[in-house]
Amino acid sequence: MEDAKVRLKKMTEDPGNDTKLKMYALFKQATTGPCNIKKPGVFDFIGQAKWNAWNDMGTMSQEEAEKEYILLVNSLVGEPFDAMEDAKKRLKKMTDDPGNDTKLKLYALFKQATSGPCNIPKPGVFDFIGQAKWNAWNDIGNISKEEAQQEYISLVNSLVGGPEASTEEEAVETPAEAGVEGLSVENIDGVCRITLNRPRKYNALTGQMYVGIADALNAAAVDDSVKFAVLTGEGDYYCSGNDLSNFTQMPEGGVKQIAKDSKNVLLKFQSAFIKFPKPLVCGVNGPAIGIAVTLLGLVDTAYASDTATFHTPFMSLGQSPEGCSSYTFPKIMGPAKANEILMMGKKLTAKEALERNLISEIFPKAQFKEMLQEKIDHMNSLPAGSLRFAKKLSRDREVDFLERVNEEECVQLEERWQSEDCKQAVIKFLTRKSKL
Repeated sequence: MEDAKVRLKKMTEDPGNDTKLKMYALFKQATTGPCNIKKPGVFDFIGQAKWNAWNDMGTMSQEEAEKEYILLVNSLVGEPFDAMEDAKKRLKKMTDDPGNDTKLKLYALFKQATSGPCNIPKPGVFDFIGQAKWNAWNDIGNISKEEAQQEYISLVNSLVGGPEASTEEEAVETPAEAGVEGLSVENIDGVCRITLNRPRKYNALTGQMYVGIADALNAAAVDDSVKFAVLTGEGDYYCSGNDLSNFTQMPEGGVKQIAKDSKNVLLKFQSAFIKFPKPLVCGVNGPAIGIAVTLLGLVDTAYASDTATFHTPFMSLGQSPEGCSSYTFPKIMGPAKANEILMMGKKLTAKEALERNLISEIFPKAQFKEMLQEKIDHMNSLPAGSLRFAKKLSRDREVDFLERVNEEECVQLEERWQSEDCKQAVIKFLTRKSKL
């Protein structure tokens, strides 16, 4: 099943909506069994289409659904992957960091085995990660694809052992074909549930996820079947902030262009939170970093696991506050406490976050999902109109002001991202953390 799912991601041509719905339905039937959720609201067209496809599977067994899913994938992308793909899959199970030199060697051998000798221009001087990868690939020279493949497989075998069958369940991130990769959006029983679903990457936010979250909130805002929205994370982390790969693909305009593009994405993303007209709940299931912390000032209530921590290391990265936190944090907890977090980079425990009014309540990690669901169910039992008007009364008078704060913070960040301060801080961070 996992084999077929991996191969499906290689598909370059759109198979059409009917086929995609069938793949979705078979996948759900194979992994969950017969449809066991309520039909989405009438305005959730995508949700209804998926529900109908899954429901039409009837009582087909999970084993039969798995066989049909694999056969359908085979008909679209060919037979199961070879030893190279097998090695790549096994590598994902690795838990110990092999070190930067080994990771760069793996990257270079994989590129050489699949694309041949290095054939792309060297990245710009500010693209530190890109330059390291380019150098590693270029240093491979002219060895053949076959030789590179064998070296890659041998290196993987030395790290994780040879191929073997495994029934061990792995953490599964949102399949790309289900929407934005790393993001799960479900509208069920009047609740729009947005889940950050990149557990292997600590739910770090990609550029696509920023856009996907904003789109989900904007859609839920005008969907009459949605009473409120919930944002949470899958796995041990709530969100580790920005994925560094957001800044590794340098456009033609260089640092100036990437700073401008990032500012525009962030502006629209935060605006979706500011303007959301219904209650917005955060379930902070684990550590939160950067924007995952500052956005708490824009939600209506937040619940945290007792393992959650809250960290905004803006100054150490040569940046400045975002998420309207330059206004909301002093308002929520007072200037001195706010500056201790935003300027000094103080990391808060869940207890400290509760004391500073950043969250509403703390749940034990083992019962977090169940206790959060109880809060969601209670809110869902309340009248939709009353919830909406309560939000309107508490937010409307500040919307325009918050939008101005959002604009000011994003303009300042655009300048910071191009500064020598930021460049040196990022280099220091990458060196200290050894993340190439």
